[in-house]
Amino acid sequence: MRPYPGINNMWMALILLVFITASCGRSKEGPQENISEDGFRYIFDGESLNGWEGDPNYWRVEDSSLVGEIVPETVLEHNTFIIWQGGKPGNFELKLEYRISEDGNSGINYRSIRIDSLPYALRGYQADIDGRNRYTGQNYEERKRTTLAYRGQKVVVNSQPDSLRSSPIRANVRRNAWGSMEVVGSLGDTDSLSTYIKSDGWNECHLVVQGNRMRHYINGVLMSDITDNDTLNRTSEGLIGVQVHVGPPMEVAFRNIRLKELGGD
Repeated sequence: MRPYPGINNMWMALILLVFITASCGRSKEGPQENISEDGFRYIFDGESLNGWEGDPNYWRVEDSSLVGEIVPETVLEHNTFIIWQGGKPGNFELKLEYRISEDGNSGINYRSIRIDSLPYALRGYQADIDGRNRYTGQNYEERKRTTLAYRGQKVVVNSQPDSLRSSPIRANVRRNAWGSMEVVGSLGDTDSLSTYIKSDGWNECHLVVQGNRMRHYINGVLMSDITDNDTLNRTSEGLIGVQVHVGPPMEVAFRNIRLKELGGD
């Protein structure tokens, strides 16, 4: 029997439509979805605060970004974080992009612990970020040993002297820096390194944390490098969180937050 005119074309068109629809569904993966990319996975979905815990008075999702903001009505008494709930990585690489207002002060905490006496507070290593780029890239330990490496420094952190081991930790802090940090090399002049950091727009931060060595990169440039030999005070794993800091009204945004966990000790 001769086919009804046009029937083959109709079926071909239908099959093609199904194929195109399926292909579009597969290719809809956006930069914020939880997909693999050279071993990295996205830990922020770009649409919600799912998997993160923080004060909603300061944190929201906007334009696929995780935004922290202080306004005159919500000025802080203590630094506050939004904390990733997906684990306590030890050895890892973390990549993200950030944008911060001129008066902003923020940071990315890692290998950190929560402070029970304060809401959404963390203690631990921090990749510092600020809007005027005075501190961006340095390694600062929040609520503990303070500055471990300024921008441009390669540092070995030695054990606390025996004379201070039983003293309060602040007894070994000098001018907001840890007294047992030893500068063993230079990565460049701090002002010269700051030229690689955009004062407005997006910057990429890349943390490489393995064993007792921690490296902070901004836009592909190594800003600080520490080896922490302080067995009394260092930590080998912990929480990841991002911060809004006590101070004037500000805004900071993070996007494309990706984590790759590494093996080794």
